[in-house]
Amino acid sequence: MRTVALFFFALLSACASRPLPPDWQANAKSAVDAATDDYLKGHTAAAEAEFREARGETAATGRAERVIQIELVRCAAQAASLVFEDCPGYAALAPDATPAQRAYAAYLAGRWDGLDASLLPEQHRAVVTGGAFRQIADPLSRLVAAGALFKAGRMTPDGIVLASDTASEQGWRRPLLAWLGVQAQRLEASGDAAGLEQVRRRIALASGQR
Repeated sequence: MRTVALFFFALLSACASRPLPPDWQANAKSAVDAATDDYLKGHTAAAEAEFREARGETAATGRAERVIQIELVRCAAQAASLVFEDCPGYAALAPDATPAQRAYAAYLAGRWDGLDASLLPEQHRAVVTGGAFRQIADPLSRLVAAGALFKAGRMTPDGIVLASDTASEQGWRRPLLAWLGVQAQRLEASGDAAGLEQVRRRIALASGQR
């Protein structure tokens, strides 16, 4: 799984030396991996079903912080795709979130004032302190960081192009269309007709219109 999910599921394991994880943990990881991949590819119905399965597996433990991990993975995939809906699944459980979970939720939502970056996953700390996300090797984590920067109002034009290229290289249709849409808006505002037409052709191709 991508770095985002690996970070969360490392927290779920009480002891990394155990030879076999509990069934719920393995099932939840498998489901959330598939859900994230399907969501980014634009397979909405499949992603929703898999997220429900992952949530159900973790809910069986009666531990809210474990369910919150699933909801934050979902929120991260949405942020990577420029979908900001206040993560209702997380919001319902927020009173039971850990400090690190609250910090990550605030990061995704672009609420960076007073944010303690030391509570974030390591690859995202420098994004808050210096806006750097190019150095993030994992594609999903890079797109999540790009989405958080965009929500915080700190994204640069070059960063928008990088986010589009990252989604394109992975074949992730949902975030690709979202970031190409942002590019198109900027090009239209700047009067770059040729650039705008090129991006529109890419949008049509990625969305199956040509």
